[in-house]
Amino acid sequence: MRTLALVGAQWGDEGKGKIIDILSEQADMVVRAQGGNNAGHTVVADGVTYKLHLVPSGILYPNTDCVIGNGTVVDPKVLLEELDDLQAKGVDCSRLKIDARAHVILPYHIVLDGLSENARGNADIGTTKKGIGPCYMDKAERIGIRMCDLIEPRVFAEKLKNNVEIKNNIITKLYGGEPVDYREILDSYNSYAKRLKPYVTDTSVLIYQAIKQNKNVLFEGAQGALLDLDVGTYPYVTSSHPVTGGFCVGAGVGPTLIKDCLGIAKSYTTRVGKGPFPTELDDEIGRRIREVGAEYGTTTGRARRCGWLDAVILRFAVRVNGLTGIALNKLDTLSGLKKIKLCVAYEKNGAILKDFPSDIAELADCRPVYIELDGWDEDISQARSIADLPENARKYLAAIESEIDCKIKMVGVGPDRDQNFNVD
Repeated sequence: MRTLALVGAQWGDEGKGKIIDILSEQADMVVRAQGGNNAGHTVVADGVTYKLHLVPSGILYPNTDCVIGNGTVVDPKVLLEELDDLQAKGVDCSRLKIDARAHVILPYHIVLDGLSENARGNADIGTTKKGIGPCYMDKAERIGIRMCDLIEPRVFAEKLKNNVEIKNNIITKLYGGEPVDYREILDSYNSYAKRLKPYVTDTSVLIYQAIKQNKNVLFEGAQGALLDLDVGTYPYVTSSHPVTGGFCVGAGVGPTLIKDCLGIAKSYTTRVGKGPFPTELDDEIGRRIREVGAEYGTTTGRARRCGWLDAVILRFAVRVNGLTGIALNKLDTLSGLKKIKLCVAYEKNGAILKDFPSDIAELADCRPVYIELDGWDEDISQARSIADLPENARKYLAAIESEIDCKIKMVGVGPDRDQNFNVD
């Protein structure tokens, strides 16, 4: 492994948690570098389900160090609840470190997230309303409060007072909402700071030292390439950079220090929220995929939109991330379908497009061009090698590889740790 970045190759929710969990067994350090508790990884280990939102999945291994990097945004209340839940299940969380430069989500961020989203009406973008976007806005405006500020009571009190005054003006005068209470926030966040202070440090140094010592460092992605703020389906995107390049900035390491990048994809496509979705299935097959694949959000519980696998999207992910391999999850979900379709291009006004459009207005006018393959009826949940798969399942994997020009290196056939195998 040495240094490996693991990213979502679609619109997020690709099952990264399980792959990260599997690879974490080999890792000396697992690093989360962007996003906040708008992301969620579900990991099933020894029959126990863990729902992780901020803490890297490596926390389930006793010898793996875990890092929340400078590019993340941290809700202290949510983080502490997550740590308490893990510790109640017998997980040692002392190996977690949080970068001092990570920005802090505060109650006014959450309030503003909800008010601004509601004000958009039918033009809403489907935010989780957890304060992620407004926190990143403050970061860009250079008025954000960071973990290093939070753990210094005098600094925090002064910065919080200034920000509450500004935010309450926006909340009350622009949106007609109820103001947040400075003293209430100060008291509660001071208590959070006392508990979190032992975890706070300069994690860029720790990551660099681990790499220089030839340790195995796994960079854990959240969300997916199509949700990237710059190259995703803007404006239906997240507020950070869940592509490989995001790890360089969000973890504080140079690009030459990350050697490989594994893209995680499902054997079909899903997305949450609004925006164009060329292969979406608003029919019985789409509903079947949703129920069999348990396509409901880890963080929000929202039902995901489901459709056939889109190779145009995967080609895009290979390009913008520099993927050196694909881990394909939930192949078992497709068992029992007589025919399986694979989108290999788009058709727009009579023209065939092989590359993913940069403008969602153009994407909305695209129609999928499919090839159709025979399905399989066999239960593949016990498959532990490519040879264990039915012939038609192997043909499906080969067709995907041919279209995206990237090797499928791992295949998932169920939710548990052992329901996954490497492809030689």
